[in-house]
Amino acid sequence: MVTGAGAGIGAALARRFAALGARVVVNDLDADAAHAVAGEIGGTAVPGDAAGEQGVAELIERSRAALGGRIDVYCANAGIAAKGGADAPEDAWSASWDVNVMAHVRAARALLPEWLERGGGRFVSTVSAAGLLTMVGTAPYSVTKHAAHAFAEWLSLTYRHRGVSVHAICPQGVRTRMVEESGAAGDLVLRPTAISPEAVADALLDAVAENRFLVLPHPEVGQMYAGRAADPERWLRGMNKVQRALEAVEREAGGPAGQQTRA
Repeated sequence: MVTGAGAGIGAALARRFAALGARVVVNDLDADAAHAVAGEIGGTAVPGDAAGEQGVAELIERSRAALGGRIDVYCANAGIAAKGGADAPEDAWSASWDVNVMAHVRAARALLPEWLERGGGRFVSTVSAAGLLTMVGTAPYSVTKHAAHAFAEWLSLTYRHRGVSVHAICPQGVRTRMVEESGAAGDLVLRPTAISPEAVADALLDAVAENRFLVLPHPEVGQMYAGRAADPERWLRGMNKVQRALEAVEREAGGPAGQQTRA
């Protein structure tokens, strides 16, 4: 079961699982995109909301039916990136919290009773490098991705001895619509080392084979994560340098354009 699978990382995950012989449910808010990917891989399209409480409950119920009564792997991949800082609108913060964090909580709430009863299940959280580090220009995205990582970590440490495996995918730039629409911040941080969605899917499969929690399609993110923990002042100075470069670019371009991108 893959949310946000009409394009980008989600579509790549759906294709990889199908290629391995899995039955796959493809979810996306864009019904046409969900049906297109499902048709391509021989999966089942279940379009709709993958974040709200009722939406998640209905999605999991319909997915279980499509998969013969059980979900073995749930990929909480759908996400949104709202630009702005503390001054970002309340609805941008609320939507970011709902899609990037509570969607994962609600899915786990629905899946865990069955998984714990049968002693097996796999929860995949698309976190992003922003959840380990941060991302200039978008406080809502950075903050909620940190929370998504924290929830995935909590799931893993709480339930791994009961057969539940958890993976946190933390790529940096990936060639998706979200990166295409990330503006100057993306030009500075993401695009120079952007990889394909397929490379992210391959990194996940490697982690699944090793039953490894942290999935780092960009290995350098792990080095930065370690550096951030070891010397936070140095890391903050470096990120502030990136922030100042972003402000210079935005001044030259006439200021940042606020927008919210859903992946």
